[in-house]
Amino acid sequence: MSFRDHFSGVSGDYSRYRPRYPDALFDWLAAAAPGAELAWDCATGSGQAAADLARRFHRVEATDASAEQIRRAPALPGVRFRVAPAQDSGLPEASVDLVTVAQALHWFDAERFFAEAGRVLVDGGVLAAWCYELCTVSAPIDALVLELYEGPLGPWWPPQRRHIEAGYGTIPLPWPELQTPEFHMEARWEAGHMLGYLSTWSALGRCREATGTDPLADIAGRLEELWGPAPRRVRWPLRLRACRRPGRG
Repeated sequence: MSFRDHFSGVSGDYSRYRPRYPDALFDWLAAAAPGAELAWDCATGSGQAAADLARRFHRVEATDASAEQIRRAPALPGVRFRVAPAQDSGLPEASVDLVTVAQALHWFDAERFFAEAGRVLVDGGVLAAWCYELCTVSAPIDALVLELYEGPLGPWWPPQRRHIEAGYGTIPLPWPELQTPEFHMEARWEAGHMLGYLSTWSALGRCREATGTDPLADIAGRLEELWGPAPRRVRWPLRLRACRRPGRG
């Protein structure tokens, strides 16, 4: 699978509008890892996970195949941002305590990435990947978002999206799976922020480019009316899958 940059065109909005992951997730990851020296955040995007990892690990290597995403990454103490594909991190063998992939595993050539993770992880090191699908706000708003997702954007979702819909259950992990807690993300947003978040969907960009139409603009007024002027709670279930690298023998 060659790299296709689905998000460089919205990298600024991606950083501004995507939800943040919960602290409890990173606390669990830090406790599961055999050490706290180095974490590799693969496909770091806007660096959301890297920022939280840096508060728990001495060093974080944050890589992304998109040069535009790396260009927009913030300067973070303890984090080195680099352009690198998932299958070729450039990290030394047996140097990493934790490898993380946030909302990106479905884009990878999994076999090649897992081989690279196995190369760089220390014995007992942890590989963790997580994803989230549609959020919930209220029944009428949820129905409108689903209408956008399945209707005009339906044909423009790449086939890899099915892995997200399955909570990554369709991707076999390379080593025995760890039992993980349930997590969720939560935010309080106004309607404008929700529209900004929806604008980062990869299918929307492809639809706009191919058809010259904007399905999000078509529903924006309805969403704003349903939302009202006050902030609302937005919630996403988060699915974490993790496994531990065995010893090299």
